[in-house]
Amino acid sequence: MSGALTGLKVIEIAGLGPTPSCGMLLGDMGAEVVRVDRIVKSDLGIDIPTRFNLRDRNKKSIALDLKQPDGIETLLKLVEKADVLIEGFRPGVAERLGFGPAACEARNPSLVYARATGWGQSGPYSSHAGHDINYVALTGALDLIGPKGGDPAVPLNLLGDYAGGATYLAFGIMCAVFESRQSGRGQVVDGAILDGVSGLLTMFHAMRQSGELEPERGMNLLDGGAPFYTTYRTRDGKHIAVGALEDRFYQTLASRLGLEPENLPDRMDRSNWPELRRIFEEIFAQRTRDEWSAHFETVPDACFSPVLTIGEAASHPHNAARQMLVDFGGVQHPQPAPRLSRTPGSIASQPPVPGNNTAEVLKDWGIEARTIEDGIRRGIFYDAAPG
Repeated sequence: MSGALTGLKVIEIAGLGPTPSCGMLLGDMGAEVVRVDRIVKSDLGIDIPTRFNLRDRNKKSIALDLKQPDGIETLLKLVEKADVLIEGFRPGVAERLGFGPAACEARNPSLVYARATGWGQSGPYSSHAGHDINYVALTGALDLIGPKGGDPAVPLNLLGDYAGGATYLAFGIMCAVFESRQSGRGQVVDGAILDGVSGLLTMFHAMRQSGELEPERGMNLLDGGAPFYTTYRTRDGKHIAVGALEDRFYQTLASRLGLEPENLPDRMDRSNWPELRRIFEEIFAQRTRDEWSAHFETVPDACFSPVLTIGEAASHPHNAARQMLVDFGGVQHPQPAPRLSRTPGSIASQPPVPGNNTAEVLKDWGIEARTIEDGIRRGIFYDAAPG
């Protein structure tokens, strides 16, 4: 591996939601990420073939029995060589198993201990079960998403697990690593999805308090309420998206649709939005999505785009030019992001099966060969490497 984080050693305790995605972000940028899997297969989500577990690219896997003292002792020996440990258990679980922050700090005072949870390490809900939709709901974000008069729309698990969870967690980790390199001391990163999503809502809290946010969903500038920032159905039942917020872009959009902007109702008067939407709906319904795409192809300032399926996205000329998806081992992967000019991220290895690198990693991280052999024999370690 090469990249901006080359030399950073990360232990990722296998888990759900933000944990594997955060590890992927670090691994893509060159960090050495070792995923610690369980000896016994556990329910960690959708069961798909290993080669398609794209979030586990650029990682190695060891399998340890963390319910046995020797398994915990081995993990703590690895902690001595690590810069970061990521775990996603409910508060208190890692402590009960024997590798909580205090136990790890005793072995490595400079370790950054990252905790990925939904509710956070404190508060009445901290020990409750939950998933993305629950955390997003409690922040107020879910209530803002959806059509006027309709129910809240579930935004996949992009908003909670990945944006508010994995991305904020990775940012917190690197902040703590930067500080640790100066002070020599580690710290705990409380990476709550709840906090991350709340941070993502900063602008909307500003709009709420300034009176710019209508309490009903589908009635605002950025939630699909504005007829110039929304989607429209085309003749073939597909959709296009317009985002002409600024007046000059709105003028261009309207003109390209054959409308005279000065003859349209005032778009800044919200009472005119239903009539404007009706006008745009009738026009966009006259052609197919791809016909509209061709119509706007030479108009760069109309803030227009087709709504593509996830399967279509890679073949769009712009996405293809930027290699949004890259082929690695016969499987399409999203390109590591963001793109650094001198030390870019890369995809260097396939997702490993659990325990694929146990003996290799333990040896490289300083565990004696005799201990490795004994641990495999006793079922404390599992090594799935061929041969």
